[in-house]
Amino acid sequence: MAMSLPFVDRSSSSLPLQFVGQSTWQGWLKEQSVARRGWIESLGIAGAPGDLVVLPGGDGKAAGAVLVLSAKPTLWDFGALATKLPPGTWKFAGRFAADMAPVSPTDAAVAIGLGAWRFERYRSKKGKAGPRLVWPEGVDKARVTAMVEAISLARDLITTPSSDMGPAELAAAVQQVGKKNKAKVKVIAGDALLKQNFPMVHAVGRASARAPRLIDLVWGHARDPKVTLVGKGVCFDTGGLDLKPSTGMLMMKKDMGGAATMLAVASMVMAAKLRVRLRLLIPAVENSVSGNAFRPMDVVPTRKGITVEIGNTDAEGRLILCDALYEGASEKPAMMIDCATLTGAARVALGTDLPALFCNDDALAGDLLEQGEAVTDPMWRLPLFAGYRRLLDSKVADINNVSAGGFGGAITAALYLKEFVPDDVPWAHFDMMAWNNTSRPGRPEGGEAQAARAIFATIEKKFG
Repeated sequence: MAMSLPFVDRSSSSLPLQFVGQSTWQGWLKEQSVARRGWIESLGIAGAPGDLVVLPGGDGKAAGAVLVLSAKPTLWDFGALATKLPPGTWKFAGRFAADMAPVSPTDAAVAIGLGAWRFERYRSKKGKAGPRLVWPEGVDKARVTAMVEAISLARDLITTPSSDMGPAELAAAVQQVGKKNKAKVKVIAGDALLKQNFPMVHAVGRASARAPRLIDLVWGHARDPKVTLVGKGVCFDTGGLDLKPSTGMLMMKKDMGGAATMLAVASMVMAAKLRVRLRLLIPAVENSVSGNAFRPMDVVPTRKGITVEIGNTDAEGRLILCDALYEGASEKPAMMIDCATLTGAARVALGTDLPALFCNDDALAGDLLEQGEAVTDPMWRLPLFAGYRRLLDSKVADINNVSAGGFGGAITAALYLKEFVPDDVPWAHFDMMAWNNTSRPGRPEGGEAQAARAIFATIEKKFG
């Protein structure tokens, strides 16, 4: 599933690609020849952000192109170039100018690379080759390559049907990334989860013919600050005995989007060789229905030792995460972050494009929000409102996995997870969609590693 970046080192026959800011469009247009202005006007191009004009030469072939940028450009202004430009080899004309600030050549190349992503694994006829671009002057090729490859891998994993992306396949993907970066990967599978005290991961995954797993990657020097990443790896979610309707089950191949996102972050951290001791924990399961499936109102132990009454088997993500979070927190990392496609409530509150951030540490939350804005990878902080903890009270166990009503569902889910993270461990939880419902520049429809670049930027700023 490896992708080829749409860049070349050099070309003797490249066509010039210019960039014009929205505010300078009219001035640029007046400087063009009468024939060129007439051509642009005939196309109905008015200089709106995202407009791309292919300029004809005297021989009737393309002689160049112009992209109109937003008044305040972001990297996504460049994201559609991989699909909008005609086939051929193109080169950024001149240097990055004021119209392009604050976007760097590296940012632009990342967006172009991500815009070139296509999922064609199951197509007998592949799409035609797209345009190629000469690497822009001043670009950090290694950084672009690492970032695009990591996020493209996450997109591939999320978009792959569950028939080919179960717990074993997800573990294999982590092992492949680990091998590439000389990391240690340990996988605990099946009944061994009970022997090694991951009872929740086992309980949720035991009904599937595909055994559950706890995937544990470790990289870096033990003396460096510990950074722990945890990702929800539900490879398919039927809802269990609290069975989802068909419409609710339709997109559940993406329920391991948190795991894929955290794998992308881990891959970027290792490629950048940040001075951290990185640990990635992924509980990987399929929430299925069979005679040994866990049931509503069962009471299940956790790695922490407290018991959980199962109020709903479709709230399984928080169950597998609680064992992984407790294990991750046991080492007292300097930072622990989890990502999960956890609740519909977060989507109702913030929509599909904006992940919800919950955090027990204001400094960490501030860093994540700042970096999310800086790299155009947005999020929105919601409160860990302690007053709602009572909604998780159980009459027969230490805690219930759901609240009695549907109000504040994203908050109560985060509060459940908080029970397994000590207050002295800086921890952030992302509740995300992990999917692009429609195609936008640099973000084609399909799986998406939301917040991955923001999380990586936060780790890099603090420990790089």
